[in-house]
Amino acid sequence: MKKILLLSDTHGTIDSSITKYAHTVDQIWHAGDIGSISVARELEKIAPLKAVYGNIDGWEVRASYPERLRFTEEGVDVLMKHIGGYPPRYDRSVIEEIYAAPPRLFISGHSHILKVMMDKERGVMHFNPGAAGCYGFHKVRTMLRFTLSDGQIKDLEAIELGDRARVNP
Repeated sequence: MKKILLLSDTHGTIDSSITKYAHTVDQIWHAGDIGSISVARELEKIAPLKAVYGNIDGWEVRASYPERLRFTEEGVDVLMKHIGGYPPRYDRSVIEEIYAAPPRLFISGHSHILKVMMDKERGVMHFNPGAAGCYGFHKVRTMLRFTLSDGQIKDLEAIELGDRARVNP
């Protein structure tokens, strides 16, 4: 059993409202637009980090993390890409892979909109944790926390971190 914190679109923001939750999990997953390598390094100090780079990430983040990541954790096949769309409007960069070999969980970021939905046709659960950072059009900073166990996704929680204009030291 593994407890996961999923975040995206930090855009260089790391504060106590994020790290408080990071200390409660076994792994942290970041779905891109990390914003700076210092954010990734701070998260790595707390728990193992699995991440992909996003469209705003510079060379240091891109050199450290891939554009897409496919892996299995606790029996759950996961595909993560920053710009990936959502069911049934997948981005063309992932649609072929999702149709040919559907993962159990598809994670994307980019939209700054928290979204959890099921692609019933393919049996793919889709998570977009919204934006945990302070830059963008979103009003509230958000993340997701959940548990993986024996091939199952359980105990999903949507976490609101407060107004995007407010960063906690």
